[in-house]
Amino acid sequence: MKVILSGGGTGGHIYPALTIADQIKKLHSEAEIIFVGTKQGLEKDIIPRYGYPLRFIEVAGFKRSLSLDTLRSVGKLFEGLYDAYQVIKKEKPDLVIGTGGYVCGPVVYMAALHNIPCCIQEQNAMPGVTNKILSRYVQKVFLGYKEAGKYFHGKADLVYTGNPIRTEILEHERKAALAELGLDSNKKTVLVSGGSRGARSINKAMLEAELALSDRQEVQVLHATGDVNYEQYMAEIKKRGGVDANIIIKPYLHNMPVALAAADLAVFRAGAIGLAELMAKGVPSILVPYPYATANHQEFNARAVEAKGAAKVILDKELNGESVLEAIEHLLLHHKDLEKMQAAAKSLGKPQAAENIAKQALALIKK
Repeated sequence: MKVILSGGGTGGHIYPALTIADQIKKLHSEAEIIFVGTKQGLEKDIIPRYGYPLRFIEVAGFKRSLSLDTLRSVGKLFEGLYDAYQVIKKEKPDLVIGTGGYVCGPVVYMAALHNIPCCIQEQNAMPGVTNKILSRYVQKVFLGYKEAGKYFHGKADLVYTGNPIRTEILEHERKAALAELGLDSNKKTVLVSGGSRGARSINKAMLEAELALSDRQEVQVLHATGDVNYEQYMAEIKKRGGVDANIIIKPYLHNMPVALAAADLAVFRAGAIGLAELMAKGVPSILVPYPYATANHQEFNARAVEAKGAAKVILDKELNGESVLEAIEHLLLHHKDLEKMQAAAKSLGKPQAAENIAKQALALIKK
């Protein structure tokens, strides 16, 4: 059995593909799995670290306005289709899975033209352009959010599975996680992260909030500022008089699964996979969608979670120390509200998403 997975550009497309690949290997250890990406995307660095072979094609994303770059992208698309044809012809896969990003377009399309079973996985509540197009050529579309279904109009089966998350997210319990991080089990833990590189707007607002929460007996904050923001953040905190031991500030959290297990509340961006991990652990959240995400998909993700009662959304333009502090303090003071949000988050969790996707995708292979 040979399976091609393609998805790239950002970690949001790459890590779901890796998680699905791992599940396929668990179900069929003899399966040969090959990734297809570009030399410009993060996949060139990430995929080899996980031990999977990676083939490259040449393709570029399209600008949303007509320009010389758009014409170049058209040329790259035809080049990508030819490259994808060569990969499909050489590898002869039994199944092709796309997880988003423009790189998977030529790969899935060429496979479909050769009657190879194909499916795609859409992480966001607002689907990407590539997946909208590909949905007309594949057998199944696996949805991270039910709300995304209304944007697909092809003949493919739409299957709400939730988003695939790393197995290690589920391996840690709260008590052990708090002990590992040196946190107080008698305090509510607020986890703050703007993603791997941090988010300046979240950091700026949290600085004011952390100064106000400093030395509060009922709460502790674990805040990852991002490596590039850490020194400036700490200098500003020091200038403002510093914070007490209940405010823990790190440049980066190297073990996010442990941090998630310790969290009672999170202040996060609204990337699809980060949200899936929060929901799987039943962690309610204050979400600040990244305002420049393609097609504003992070706000669509955040609003979908908020509508189910698992989060409160604060738009980036409305975010400041006062608004985030008010949201945190309300949940610290109103335990019933926090518990309701925790239950809602847990109900949205789909910890078996990767396994379900792998099983249903493999079932498409012609016997």
